[in-house]
Amino acid sequence: MEFENRQNRPPACWWIDLPETEYGKALNIQLAILNAKITGRLEADVVLCIEHPRVFTLGRRGGRENLCVRDSFLARKGVAVIPTDRGGDITYHGPGQLVVYPIIHLSRRRLKVVEFVSGLEQAMIRTAGRWRIDAGTDPANRGVWLKGDKLGSVGITIRRGVSFHGLALNVNTDMEPFGWINPCGLDQVRMTSIERHLGHPVPMAEARQAMAAHMAQVFGMTLTTRSAEQLYEEIEFWNY
Repeated sequence: MEFENRQNRPPACWWIDLPETEYGKALNIQLAILNAKITGRLEADVVLCIEHPRVFTLGRRGGRENLCVRDSFLARKGVAVIPTDRGGDITYHGPGQLVVYPIIHLSRRRLKVVEFVSGLEQAMIRTAGRWRIDAGTDPANRGVWLKGDKLGSVGITIRRGVSFHGLALNVNTDMEPFGWINPCGLDQVRMTSIERHLGHPVPMAEARQAMAAHMAQVFGMTLTTRSAEQLYEEIEFWNY
């Protein structure tokens, strides 16, 4: 699946590699980009590539009912639970998980929401294919699957035609915290990772590079690498 660019002059798209960042700060960065795009201060689309410290996030459908451990247990483990306005249910983020937040003006690229979500799934499938992993989709459930186990998740929000939130691909992720929830609200779903499937970890830098290449291929975008500092200056984000 590739989406041809449907405009005469495609908007720029910046690829921003960020270090491991607290979920709350990453959300504030997304919202600052979103506001800059909605108000017209930022023309370029932006794709953030990031990892988070351990955290559970809740989607618009909620998800606390799918949390299988007590808050006191999570407090001892140092794992926060944060409500969000993305689609979906509860999910886990942590080190070794590749998280990508595309803040993209879908209407200007003439992308429908359904095909955008499908494109995010394809980018994860192709990234897993870098290690000859034959992942795929499930007609009944969103995300990316491998032999019945879930390898990657998608949850987005659209505001004024601009997407935010995004995808999470388990690369070298610690699987234990997934056992503390019903992932994405699905009972008895087993999560997996590239590392678990291969029997050894893979370099996260290679996973980031592969994801950038496949995002560009799937959506027909030219990604230009910018530093975090350049982005923050452009969107006037001073909380860093």
